[in-house]
Amino acid sequence: MGVAVVGTESMNDSKSLRLKGSIWLTSGNSNVGGHGRIDLLARIAELGSISQAAKTMGMSYKTAWDAVDHMNALAGQPLIERSVGGKGGGSTELTERGKRLVTNFRILEKEHQRFLDDLGKHIHSIADVILVPRRISMKTSARNHFAGVISSIKRGAVNDEVELEIPGGQKITASITHGSVESLGLKAGDEAFALVKASSVILVADARKTRFSARNCLSGKIATLRPGAVNTEVIVNIDQNSQITAVITNESATTLDLATGHEVSALFKASSVIIGIPA
Repeated sequence: MGVAVVGTESMNDSKSLRLKGSIWLTSGNSNVGGHGRIDLLARIAELGSISQAAKTMGMSYKTAWDAVDHMNALAGQPLIERSVGGKGGGSTELTERGKRLVTNFRILEKEHQRFLDDLGKHIHSIADVILVPRRISMKTSARNHFAGVISSIKRGAVNDEVELEIPGGQKITASITHGSVESLGLKAGDEAFALVKASSVILVADARKTRFSARNCLSGKIATLRPGAVNTEVIVNIDQNSQITAVITNESATTLDLATGHEVSALFKASSVIIGIPA
């Protein structure tokens, strides 16, 4: 008899993100049961009656009996035994096999909950990894997608500066019209994402020695180089969860002496950043 552990469910608000999960017992490709069926067995043991146990769980006698019969068949041994007659008109009890099944399943549930509690201590650090694939249900031509939280909005006469903090603590600044800020309903603390075309990204071997007008500078190490007929695609790891892709000429890649593992900085203008919000 095997144990199947299923995945997690996440809350929409990353600030209240929690983990939930359930376990099922399986035999081969068949499902023996989970919390509901084991609870049914426990109530049968407590009440001495399938019909009474079914009633307390809001199910029909037939549904309860079919569930028990299914578990009996897959367990290979009877899980319940019925006595007929007597002063009380007979009763239903769990066999030793049934009692062990209930006891062992309760132990598994406690261990599973302990596992979820331990994993939940780290859930906020991976919130964006979980939420972004679920929330951004669109396709764009922009190679670079950064999810984060709006840390500030600076109003201007025509354009506003929107600052987005991404996982790892780095920030991206976008310059968009005041009308766009209003129509998107942007405000500090909101989740949002930034799109940047790979062709808008400039790579610099050592940005510390030079000053630039570009507002955005993300530093990291080159993970991949893909030379083409004219251009080279460069993928830079910003941190463990984020990357940025740049498309530069082959000549520029040669001049900069780019290689996997080299540290570089990716520069792009605030006006090259598109801000979006989850639908």
